[in-house]
Amino acid sequence: MRRVLVANRGEIALRVIRACRELELESVAVYSEADEPALHVRRADQAICIGKPAARRSYLNHDALIDAAQRSGADAVHPGYGFLSENAEFARRCETAGVIWVGPPASAIEQMGDKAAARALAERSEVPVVPGSDGAVAPENAVAAAEHIGYPVMIKAVGGGGGTGIRVARDQDELDRGANEAAREAEAAFGNPALYLEKLIERPRHVEVQVLADQSGQVIHLYERECSLQRRRQKLLEESPSSALTPPKREEMAAAAVRLTEAAGYRSAGTVEFLLDGAGGFYFIEMNTRIQVEHPVTEMITGVDLVKEQLRIAAGESLGISQASIVPDGAAIEFRVTAENPDENFRPSPGQVTRLELPGGPGVRVDTALYDGYSIPPFYDSLVAKLLVWGRDRDEALARGRRALEEFVIEGIDTTIPFHRRMLDDAGFRRGDYHTEYLSELSLT
Repeated sequence: MRRVLVANRGEIALRVIRACRELELESVAVYSEADEPALHVRRADQAICIGKPAARRSYLNHDALIDAAQRSGADAVHPGYGFLSENAEFARRCETAGVIWVGPPASAIEQMGDKAAARALAERSEVPVVPGSDGAVAPENAVAAAEHIGYPVMIKAVGGGGGTGIRVARDQDELDRGANEAAREAEAAFGNPALYLEKLIERPRHVEVQVLADQSGQVIHLYERECSLQRRRQKLLEESPSSALTPPKREEMAAAAVRLTEAAGYRSAGTVEFLLDGAGGFYFIEMNTRIQVEHPVTEMITGVDLVKEQLRIAAGESLGISQASIVPDGAAIEFRVTAENPDENFRPSPGQVTRLELPGGPGVRVDTALYDGYSIPPFYDSLVAKLLVWGRDRDEALARGRRALEEFVIEGIDTTIPFHRRMLDDAGFRRGDYHTEYLSELSLT
């Protein structure tokens, strides 16, 4: 491997380009017509325009991306997160074209992307799962399945992700209505209307385990990230370690994530996600077969560069780190900064950045592709920056987060920085006592 095409944009494209530079790999950026002024285009060794602003005509265009890889002489494609990062068909097309896919095998993407198949694999691997239907449920069988599981239930898209294609049903009327809505949403988003049902766990914690697996089958975990602060099932903030886990429960959950990863024949970086109930039980919900938005949280507490590990694994190298060498240090928090107005129901706020001042100092990291004068296009996800802070313990990380948020200035657009400042004043959050429904109960979202 000597040249990597980065099939993404924004801060994650820039993140991958930087990892390539440190590994002495050449990088090829791709960009839509709307992204010509973007920072990732400037930082790469090469840059190729792949189409119109709409994602389906650029960043989701298989033909344009394969053509860009071949024209640039790229040996590999790194998909980042979002867009085509969990698209098995695109992974296969890269491999067919003789280009290394920086990610898991297409078969693993398919298996873990099918939520019903992933659930079945988890059960075979003795990983706890939420009580639910036995595979996909036909609409005419949904009522019987829900009555067997017991209301309330979650209606979930088999091919879903990111909170799309999910509804809650507390009775048969809500089941009938929610199933139809979820099926339509899933068909539009994923081309697959199939659904399955799970028991609704009230006020759960959402905790995920980072894993790495190489070509030889060696699998290690890098401990957990707490992701329970969410708005409409979209994560707003992540931290590690999770205050919800005891040391024995932490080891038990990590071991379960490793077993599942091994059973899937996985390689590359991946994330196994769990729900925790109030009694301390944990349940597998899905595996994300890509690098996560929140991966820097793990990097901050372990010192492991996950993107560089992805690239090394894709090049055929064995893991250069062992499980025994992974010793988490301190506490880290990631604040997702989006171009949205939190005081107006998180209304999107694209536009020109007229002033930018980034925080710094010990234990502070900012992943962003913003610069003074940059105009944020309205066509893509609203994430514009990730502020990460590290402390020797959670109290120091919280204090450092407060200071860094005070220093962080973005003018010309609305952002979620004020929301994060308010969260740091919330007593429940400061105690680490929160769950996935916490913000809706506080009426902060």
